[in-house]
Amino acid sequence: MNVLKCNGERLWQSLMDMAKVGATDKGGNCRLALSEEDRAGRELFIGWCREAGMSITFDAIGNLFARLPGLNDQLPPVVMGSHLDTQPKGGRFDGIYGVLCGLEVVRSLADAGVRNKRPIEIAVWTNEEGARFTPAMFGSAVFTGSLALDAALNACDSEGVSVRQALESIGHGGDAPFQRPFDAYFEAHIEQGPILEDNGLPVGVVTGGQAICWLDVQVQGQSAHAGTTPMALRKDALFGVAEMAGQLEALVAQFNPQGLVTIGQVNIAKSSRNTIAGSVTFTVDLRHHQDEQIDLMERQVHERFQQVADARGLALSIERHWLSPATPFDGDCVEAVRRAVHALDYPHQDIVSGAGHDAILLARHCPTTMVFIPCMGGLSHNEAEAIDPQDARKGCNVLLNAVTERTQR
Repeated sequence: MNVLKCNGERLWQSLMDMAKVGATDKGGNCRLALSEEDRAGRELFIGWCREAGMSITFDAIGNLFARLPGLNDQLPPVVMGSHLDTQPKGGRFDGIYGVLCGLEVVRSLADAGVRNKRPIEIAVWTNEEGARFTPAMFGSAVFTGSLALDAALNACDSEGVSVRQALESIGHGGDAPFQRPFDAYFEAHIEQGPILEDNGLPVGVVTGGQAICWLDVQVQGQSAHAGTTPMALRKDALFGVAEMAGQLEALVAQFNPQGLVTIGQVNIAKSSRNTIAGSVTFTVDLRHHQDEQIDLMERQVHERFQQVADARGLALSIERHWLSPATPFDGDCVEAVRRAVHALDYPHQDIVSGAGHDAILLARHCPTTMVFIPCMGGLSHNEAEAIDPQDARKGCNVLLNAVTERTQR
């Protein structure tokens, strides 16, 4: 295998230049999906792609595609990508690393004088984070046909602005077709967890993604005066939620080490300092590598929460907000990454993605895999998110060689 190397300094400079767009005061980024900051980041990327000889198209949900022609331009493209939108107080690398690695692959191929047989594309998927609009990853969901276009366009943010309106305001809608054939999809990403760093490894060969189940829970009690209602006569929704949270922690202990549970949002309706909480809503995030285990976790959540509600005289409603099944990645693509890692002689390990990624949805459309690099302290979705420039270079070298092999098929 003829081993290619990227320009690590150029990749790092691109990352730092993109980080200036929507920079936050603590060194992170805020580029919410389809905001003016997101538009500015996309336009910066578009300019770099055009300088690299790539053409630009958009589809009706705002997914951006930069295309480098192939020697046989009628073949389905090999696609790389990720996202440029961030959390409200997000980091500089989550998603961005995958997009700019794709750009560095194209630039490095030009430097080496390598002509790709197949066309190469870089995808920037709309609203991967789900921070402004829900559900998350709806750009890739609409593209792959798992979410209706109108449902995504009609979604609104907390200010009542719809996706349709936001797309019109930044001018990034288009008519590129959905579900068009891809030969393969490769996504480079920071791990967003501590495993690679703890093991002292620069690269993770991603074999698939774990199952994710989101639940919306409402607990209804009775509002009453905090100073005049005896404890024994209260129907305190928040104390009920607190006991449910304890039940979640006990539940997940039965699914170690792969089971994970999180309560990410809690809201007390019409809250007041001296009023007993009458209605509380909260979210539950369940994750596991196996579908049958996530199903069992969900059933146990219903059973345990109902027991708490019954004992306290509370009304309970649980609705499934979103389910992403466990997703194995394509064996041939995984092996291409593994061959690249061996050719480069990088220490590595197989790993399952704990986070949701656009690649999880693309895996149901075409052969797909991912390449992980460590992030410091396993920290992500945080302004302090950080990576080592040498790890960034190594991950890009793996992507470069795996994609180059695939484009010559």
